[in-house]
Amino acid sequence: MAFRFSMSKSIIGVVLLFVAVSACSSGKKEKFAYVERPVETLYADATKQLRYKRYDAAVALFEEVERQHPYSAWSRRAMLMKAFAYYQDNSYEEAIQSVDQFIALHPGNKGASYAYYLKAICYYERIRDVGRDQDFTNDAVVALTDVIRRYPDTEYARDARLKLDLTYDHLAGKEMYVGLFYLRENKHISAINRFKTVVEKYQTTSHVPEALHRITEAYLELGIIDEARASAAVLGYNYPGSRWYQDSYKLFKRRGIIIADPSRPHGKSAVAETPPETPDSPASSEDDSRAVSDNLTAPPQGGGNSGP
Repeated sequence: MAFRFSMSKSIIGVVLLFVAVSACSSGKKEKFAYVERPVETLYADATKQLRYKRYDAAVALFEEVERQHPYSAWSRRAMLMKAFAYYQDNSYEEAIQSVDQFIALHPGNKGASYAYYLKAICYYERIRDVGRDQDFTNDAVVALTDVIRRYPDTEYARDARLKLDLTYDHLAGKEMYVGLFYLRENKHISAINRFKTVVEKYQTTSHVPEALHRITEAYLELGIIDEARASAAVLGYNYPGSRWYQDSYKLFKRRGIIIADPSRPHGKSAVAETPPETPDSPASSEDDSRAVSDNLTAPPQGGGNSGP
């Protein structure tokens, strides 16, 4: 009797398993069944789902447009809209994959400019703070530059130029962040190299005046006065009214070293404004002449106010 009950239980289990598998198979078949629909209807339903922020449903319908009407203009448009739906859902990597697929298949299509721009934005919106890795920032620079190079007269290029300036400023901020860390750790040479990168590579960013001041500060702490003077001269010539030149001036003043007073017009030296008592008398001694010249600041080669 016990054996008969066990057999019945086993048979029931097998039947239930068969029913469950059949139901799953039926459900899968119904979900992925090919039901041909007019392309206009499919596309309209997809955009409707996108408007209601049902991004998964929108992606599925745009893919259906591609599947059912692969050689139509609707399919090319759906491919871009699918990338946009991924982007709206913050699925950036999926959006980039869709964009790359579109560019590979339709490089000459008029929507290619938008595709390149969308790819750049997918990197740009993931830029991290300066305390973290800047992989996305570097990718954004490459992608934004690509948009500007390929489509210089488009609205996408105009926006890309603005974002590229901000991206460079962010990269300069990263160099400043690391340089200041080295400076606090008294690793002056490493700090100077980072600050010089800002001055040489990111000349148009807002971080250049501080970078020049920090270079001056680091050289003074190392006791390399001539290099500190040179950095301060560039800072004073290009940014005479900045707080960073005032800070550099104070550093020299504490050490008893005279440079151009930032409170004076055009950064003129106090020594330069003091004429000799007898202008017609013979020149002072060679040592006196050298002392005066040491107190003057000289502009960098080329002059101008367009940056160091």
